[in-house]
Amino acid sequence: MRKKARVIAFYLPQYHPTENNNIWWGKGFTEWTNVGKAKPLYKGHYQPKVPADLGYYDLRLPEIRYEQTKLARKAGIDGFCYYHYWFGNGRMELERPFQEVLNLNEPQFPFCLCWANESWHCKFWNMDGTFSSKLLVEQKYDDEEGHKKHFYHLLSAFKDERYIKVNGKPLFYIYQPLAFSDISRFISLWNDLAVKNGLAGFHFVGQTPFVEKIDEIIQLGFDAVNVIKLFEFKTKIGALERLFLLLRRKMFSRPLVVKYSNAMKFFIGPEAQKENVYPTIIPNWDHTPRSGKGGCVLDNSTPILFQKQASEAFEMIKDKTEENKIVFLKSWNEWGEGNYMEPDLKYGHGFIDALSEIIYQE
Repeated sequence: MRKKARVIAFYLPQYHPTENNNIWWGKGFTEWTNVGKAKPLYKGHYQPKVPADLGYYDLRLPEIRYEQTKLARKAGIDGFCYYHYWFGNGRMELERPFQEVLNLNEPQFPFCLCWANESWHCKFWNMDGTFSSKLLVEQKYDDEEGHKKHFYHLLSAFKDERYIKVNGKPLFYIYQPLAFSDISRFISLWNDLAVKNGLAGFHFVGQTPFVEKIDEIIQLGFDAVNVIKLFEFKTKIGALERLFLLLRRKMFSRPLVVKYSNAMKFFIGPEAQKENVYPTIIPNWDHTPRSGKGGCVLDNSTPILFQKQASEAFEMIKDKTEENKIVFLKSWNEWGEGNYMEPDLKYGHGFIDALSEIIYQE
């Protein structure tokens, strides 16, 4: 059966101890540390969120990575987009899970890479939604030789038969395209290197939350833009409603809580009909395991509502060429942000089943 879209899910390769996380947060720290200690912060708040089928897993285990792909296939997901952390001069973080996927040639499941090009901070969240922070790792950008080193480090991934391609070109995603002042030169260099190494060039995708930035990103040399309008509701709701939410947050010392059913109205817009714009579907969001009362919750996100949102996205892209019928899913396993598809104790396979029921053509 034909699918209505190629769904690519963002994948967080965090769930294993690392030397630097031991230094910054204490020995044995992983994302599960925050997830497991989360508490409900208002009446009806769904916390803690407890993983079901896979438990509090360790991504060093190939068995876990294999079981994840079985679940993703069941959902109709076409591949994982692994976050890739390259801070310049060869410095990486959280690289082990993907490197093992590459080295072991397992699991046999498509993938691509998202260069998550931003600095890491230790953040302290405030009730007004702002935060103070301490720099942990600074995102730096290499010179030409450094860009070549980056390319050749990933070349075996780009040549892997599992790597996701668009029009025959490996899809390489850049999280903050406008934060990299020399991005056009980088794109040109990597395209040249790709051709010299037997590839057809790259299909570069830049991310933005702002529709008005799409053309600017394309003009820098990107082939497509992924729009993630997770917090669009903050600018679209009325002034009185926004004031009410902020007052309630301060008066009752609680996170910013917005109904998922209201926020999802703004996730997908008419820009998604453009060939070079890829929309995003979002099953849920609850940042409080990381940020406590300074966080934001999209409350009562259910499989039925997510299915409705995904259906709207598929309808929006139905007239595109097959290669550009791409939808990004944020995310497969970002449990610390309450943003995941994996089974939990409340909904089980609910979100997975919701997607699988509508992904195929009738």
